[in-house]
Amino acid sequence: MPVFKFKVSWIDDDNINRSIALTNGQSFLQFHEAILTAFEFEKKTASAVFYESNEKHIKGRAISSEVLVNKKDAPALSMLKTPVSALIDNPDKKFIYEFDPVKNWSFFVELIGIDKEENAKTNYPHCFYKEGIAPALTGAKSLAENRMVEMEEKYDLGKEEMDEGYGSEGEEDGNDDSDDSSSDEESFGSEYNEEGEQF
Repeated sequence: MPVFKFKVSWIDDDNINRSIALTNGQSFLQFHEAILTAFEFEKKTASAVFYESNEKHIKGRAISSEVLVNKKDAPALSMLKTPVSALIDNPDKKFIYEFDPVKNWSFFVELIGIDKEENAKTNYPHCFYKEGIAPALTGAKSLAENRMVEMEEKYDLGKEEMDEGYGSEGEEDGNDDSDDSSSDEESFGSEYNEEGEQF
């Protein structure tokens, strides 16, 4: 039975990465759990999603932890019901993996090899290589979380102000109707056709 070997790199620092092997038929949910273990994240109930990707890291079809069954024309596939091998259509297959929308942990995932046979002594999924200290252990933050911290410091926002939606600069007349919020998230397109089969 073939074994698929992936390199999973933290988007904010590709020197922090893990290599994980999965056997034919193992699901994206098992891959998701293996990534959490490899990077020593807490296995909490936060949602996660894989996106098929191309060389330019443009997001394609989604595979979500919140989808329980695969339905025709659904916006996302189910992690539980979708084997990783089912979406390996080329030797350079790539994905983007995102975990915990609040913390916004994001990783590049790329296929780096396929072994013809699994090792009978190995339990899969198997993390066979680690580089760099897991960001969760160092107290590192994702870029999105760093931007929020910078905004809090710039406008001297405390917890109460954040909860109420304004800081000291918007309190002069007690009525600040302006909406300066903007999304810093990078906009990704899709190069899939209507059937969602390929870029």
